[in-house]
Amino acid sequence: MLVAKYCLVLTLILTCSLDSLHLVHAQDDNPPGFVSIDCGLPEGSESRVSSTGIYYKSDANLIDSGVSESLLPSYLGNTVETYLSTVRSFPQGKKNCYTIQPSPGKGRKYLIRASFMYGNYDSLDQLPTFDLNLGTDTWSTIVFQDSYSVVRKEIIHVLSSDYVNICLIKTGTSTPFISALELRPLNSSMYPIDSGSLLTFQHIDCDSTRSNTVIRYPNDIYDRRWMPFNWTNTKVSTSLDIANKNEYLVPMEVLRTASRAQNINETFQFYWDTTNTSEEFYMYMHFVEVEKLQAGQSREFNIYINGLLWYAQLVPKYLNVNTIYSRGPKTGDTRYRVEINKTESSTLPPIISGYEIYTAKKFSNLGTNETDVAAIRNIKLTYQVRRDWQGDPCEPEDFLWDGLECSYHSSDHSARIISLNLSASGLTGDIVPSLANLTQLKTLDLSNNNLSGQVPEFLSEMPLSVLNLKGNNFTGPFPAQLLENKRKGILALSFDGPGNGTSRELCGRESCKNKGNNSTPAVAGAVVGSALFLAAILFGTWLLRRRALRVARKLGNQDQGNSGYLDKKKRQYTYAEVLNITGNFKRVLGNGGFGTVYHGHVGDTQVAVKMLSPTSTQGYKEFQAEASLLLSVSHKNLTSLVGYCNEGMNMGIIYEYMANRSLDEHLSGKNSGILRWETRLQIALDAAQGLEYLHHGCKPAIIHRDVKPSNILLNERFQAKLADFGLSRAYPVDGGTHVTTIVAGTPGYLDPNYNTSNRLTEKSDVFSFGVVLLVMITGRPQILTTEDRIHIAQWVDSIVQYGDVQQVVDPRFNRNYNVNSVWKAVELAMTCASRISSRRPTMNTVVMELKECLALEIGSHDADPNNSIEIVQIDPESSLVPGPR
Repeated sequence: MLVAKYCLVLTLILTCSLDSLHLVHAQDDNPPGFVSIDCGLPEGSESRVSSTGIYYKSDANLIDSGVSESLLPSYLGNTVETYLSTVRSFPQGKKNCYTIQPSPGKGRKYLIRASFMYGNYDSLDQLPTFDLNLGTDTWSTIVFQDSYSVVRKEIIHVLSSDYVNICLIKTGTSTPFISALELRPLNSSMYPIDSGSLLTFQHIDCDSTRSNTVIRYPNDIYDRRWMPFNWTNTKVSTSLDIANKNEYLVPMEVLRTASRAQNINETFQFYWDTTNTSEEFYMYMHFVEVEKLQAGQSREFNIYINGLLWYAQLVPKYLNVNTIYSRGPKTGDTRYRVEINKTESSTLPPIISGYEIYTAKKFSNLGTNETDVAAIRNIKLTYQVRRDWQGDPCEPEDFLWDGLECSYHSSDHSARIISLNLSASGLTGDIVPSLANLTQLKTLDLSNNNLSGQVPEFLSEMPLSVLNLKGNNFTGPFPAQLLENKRKGILALSFDGPGNGTSRELCGRESCKNKGNNSTPAVAGAVVGSALFLAAILFGTWLLRRRALRVARKLGNQDQGNSGYLDKKKRQYTYAEVLNITGNFKRVLGNGGFGTVYHGHVGDTQVAVKMLSPTSTQGYKEFQAEASLLLSVSHKNLTSLVGYCNEGMNMGIIYEYMANRSLDEHLSGKNSGILRWETRLQIALDAAQGLEYLHHGCKPAIIHRDVKPSNILLNERFQAKLADFGLSRAYPVDGGTHVTTIVAGTPGYLDPNYNTSNRLTEKSDVFSFGVVLLVMITGRPQILTTEDRIHIAQWVDSIVQYGDVQQVVDPRFNRNYNVNSVWKAVELAMTCASRISSRRPTMNTVVMELKECLALEIGSHDADPNNSIEIVQIDPESSLVPGPR
């Protein structure tokens, strides 16, 4: 509605909402991270939007409920996007949910959009009303004005866990439905807000040349929907390219056109109304000077909101983007009027290319504890539970999963599962181990199923007060501690076994082992125990004396056998030569489980000499691994082998000297000065390239197995090289997916999946590298020296999930870094350090991402200060103080 010549009431509300899905993989032809779902499309089908090129998948395999319906043909026309022609409706149940599990998940910022078009799909010609939930809270109420209109709900939301539940809630007699669902990953530094999420109010393209066309992907890489609006103002435009360098990446089509007041003295203004004075508004305004100003011309203006100065003396730059925004909200009014006035010194009227308005949305309910959710979802998946288990298990209380009871008074305020009843649910196989992760479970009923195998020991370690296992096919032995808990009255235990009315034999593990045997008298046990203890001492003493001789004999035999694993193309040094190289081992560089590292010279070249300790049997094995690997590989980011010594008990490796020692020493503060952020990024890139070579450049591939800062060495130019390959393992050449091996590595850097399963993969190195990158970003150790000794990934995640990256960055930088570069590095590190190995990237991807981080940092050195992220304080009474980018 036009109020004055240049005044517009902007009442179009484009808020956002969603449905949910299970795990979704984007089509190969779609942009990375895009999730596009055509709800109600037949299974196995896909639709493509010609204007965007985006493919939409069917949701048939992504939800357990609902029915597929099609809009009536009379409601479909050329302007209706293909993915809106079908819907999924939910005539059964009050809550129907999708669970989206994008990658990366927790801590990542997404634009989420749900679309609804009624189109009289049910032939009832009755416009429905229902609620849309994000997680456990109401996100929006869906209301239709007519059968032809599309209702879109859109939100910018940071995931607080690895998944997000989107639910349709029946609130009356009408049936909920959904047409389409879209997720688009955003740069985490975009749209900063202290807490909560942002609902889209408007994306406006000022004086667009496309009068009736919405601008979205591929013109907008984030697939925002820019609505055209043409004022009666004088339109200005350019066909030239614009330096679009800030993180908002507003489409070029929006930036190339701008609205300009026709009369230089006229105020450019617009306003919007709200009925909710507590509603919090955030505004982002985008300016580009699209006219080449002549000598004596100038354009400068001030921006006011409801009469208060919001930004002063803005001078838009020629063919460069200025984005003005504020971190704090504007609230407390029913009308918000934006005025843009030229300053006294300006000879030209103000212009604007586009703007965005959002409202804040806070989600108060934490939902069920993440560990409990992961456990119960694993149980559902393993046993293929056919119940109405959708969305959050415990929240809201009105929609508690069937068979569950929850406690709502935990220390972290999240609900906990305390009772699980799966009686007569058709369960088969063993008792699933993920039950052990329900650490607050008090009651467990698995009766009358077809479960088999042994009753697991971990049940006795859970805080169970009621356990019903009757009516299954378990075999003995039965955990003795469960029987003891029953005897003590701690546990009400029901099972099929002796004394429980069946002939199936289930007994305690110890009693099964000793059945039919007499107990050994205590005094005899004490005598035997003492004799064994004395024998162990004598044997240990003899073993220590013999160990050096065994190692020497091994080395001597291998030397006589021409040391088959050692390549004679590399020089073999005698022990006498090693003494000469090191000056009789004069200068020690370091010590480890293998032995001692000494400084030396081969001619004019400095070297490091690692000597095997004669008493280290494990060190001997590591020597074999490291020598073999260094002889077979060559890369600029791996330490180079100069030679080796293999003479009786004297065994050593001679490799290039790294003048700046280990990365660990620089990060821990042992060396004076600090490494700048750019230097750390280059070091990270060097190390990543070394790992990339091991994983993808070697045949067979090699897993380092001990990636950490002390094993990243720096030469005189601070070029980084991976070192210490004693624990490295070759990947299987027979197409296998992992190596099963004894766990080895360093606490904090050790892949938790490998630690629990003994299954070593390339992703184990990726996890370790992610932790290294977090240590480089924060300057903190991998395990924080706090009372609860929290892992660095948990600590970083607890902070950045609220959009505040500067709180985790090494304070010694004094904020001398490009925040976008740091954000990208943090996101990469957190993805690498994901506890779910399938979500970790390959080292190829890590290298590419780090190159982008480095390019952002280097590119920012010459950036204009007007593109900084700092807030500029204008008016202490204004709650909406902008900062330019």
